[in-house]
Amino acid sequence: MKKIIYTLLICLLTATYSYAQELLIPLNDDYEMEIQTAAYSSDYRFHTAMKSWSEYQFKDILDLDSLNKSQFIVKNYNKKWKNIVWNSIFNTDFIGTKTDDFYIGINPIVDFQVGKDGSKSTWVNTRGAEVKGTIGDNFAFYTNLRENQAVFPDYITDFANVNRVVPGQGHARTFKETGFDYANASAYISLRPMYWLNGTLGYGKNFIGDGYRSLILSDNAFAYPYVKLTADIWNIQYTCLYSQMSDKNRVLDDDTFARKNIVIHYLDWAVTKRLNLGLFDAIVCKGQDENGVRRDLDFQYINPIIFLRTTDYYVGNSPDNALLGASASFILGKHTTLYGQFVLDEMTIKEFIGFNGYCANKQSYQFGIKSFDCFKIKNLFLQGEFNLVRPYMYSHYDGESNYAHLNQSITHPWGANFYEIVARAQYNYKRFYFQYKMNFGEWGDDITTNGEYQYYGHDIYQDYRKYYRIDGVEKYGHYLLTGEKNALLMNNLVVSWLVNPSYNLNIFTEITHRNHYIEGNNVADDFIISFGIRTTFDRKYYDF
Repeated sequence: MKKIIYTLLICLLTATYSYAQELLIPLNDDYEMEIQTAAYSSDYRFHTAMKSWSEYQFKDILDLDSLNKSQFIVKNYNKKWKNIVWNSIFNTDFIGTKTDDFYIGINPIVDFQVGKDGSKSTWVNTRGAEVKGTIGDNFAFYTNLRENQAVFPDYITDFANVNRVVPGQGHARTFKETGFDYANASAYISLRPMYWLNGTLGYGKNFIGDGYRSLILSDNAFAYPYVKLTADIWNIQYTCLYSQMSDKNRVLDDDTFARKNIVIHYLDWAVTKRLNLGLFDAIVCKGQDENGVRRDLDFQYINPIIFLRTTDYYVGNSPDNALLGASASFILGKHTTLYGQFVLDEMTIKEFIGFNGYCANKQSYQFGIKSFDCFKIKNLFLQGEFNLVRPYMYSHYDGESNYAHLNQSITHPWGANFYEIVARAQYNYKRFYFQYKMNFGEWGDDITTNGEYQYYGHDIYQDYRKYYRIDGVEKYGHYLLTGEKNALLMNNLVVSWLVNPSYNLNIFTEITHRNHYIEGNNVADDFIISFGIRTTFDRKYYDF
């Protein structure tokens, strides 16, 4: 991994070309509807699936510098000092300066909220700051740091206690009796040495897909170090992502978590202004052997244009985990998009068409539709999505080679052996935002009876070899939802007022109703309400 970083840095930093700003747009779509409306439009040939998007991608579509100024009503004062104070609160960076060749912005990060989960008081206390900037037109940098304490609703608390992580936000340390203390940070430098090539060295998250969820790569888990190369040639965008992730369940002799190296290739072809097709492959490589000795990333995986699945076969009896996939999106009318994903871990055609529940047929599917300016109502967004993941998908020998990071899936938060339906609606008027989301789904959970664990393919951290490809173990009958059947219905409503669009500071009220059923019995009926002020620049997946 270090060799990759050093080589790329030398190549990128020796270039002197200049093109456009390289700041990345945060992985948060709550307050970026105008940007998404332009991206998912039949007016342009745009590569939508690989996120985060960079400002450079919109150079011929939107004037992002003026978007925030024109989108909202800005009050002006005659006295200059009053204008400065007013704009720093409501319109611009809290502290910032911009010239033709240099820009820097410094903003606070806050999340102060209080709420109720039934009779339980909940709260979040987040303090932090972000620094972002550009030097010239082809170099950008960003960093943020956050310190957090929180008391969550019971179901999030239970998750954090079992998995020892706050969902998507880092290691969970106990705080007082029922709370957690956790810190998180992200950073990147981005450089475009040539108009067709971008290189990013970062610590953060990535997302591949057009949906609310991604079954290829999502921002569900915690941040991780990565190197990303993106080439735009003709109507094709090709991305190579090198990352290093961790398994919290195994601590090595030097008191560090066991590591894994993940290489992802994603090719997106904008066939027309309406049709995009994508191809995906990935390899997960254990970062150490069974004795804890460090294992470098195999050299053959470093090649950015090689087919990883074929290379995995070349290695021989490889402990690595390979996945393949495809995605597609098609724009109907002007702003309505159909999209989908298919991910393949293993499949035997003979067993697949036999519909006999063969355990090694591991696939995941996504189908969705979303519409911007729906029914010709400006700023009305609607989305519907269906996700299905078969048993044992994304699992492997152990947590050091599965498709996960720090005890969380890097795709869907539900793991495997489930289906889910998502419905979303959003409308904004000036600085007011109204958002509604519904999640309904079922999964087959693994069961422990009298101390004996039975794996049905839900927990992706289990060793799948225990349940197939071993003499005496039943290979068939592993159908979707096999195991202890769980059902979840969540309804979430958020009403917010955007204080400052430059760093998405907003005042909000949020209401969540959560019903969880096990074998038809209602085990949780939670009514959660909260309100506060927060900086929203990433997504938190609490819908599980």
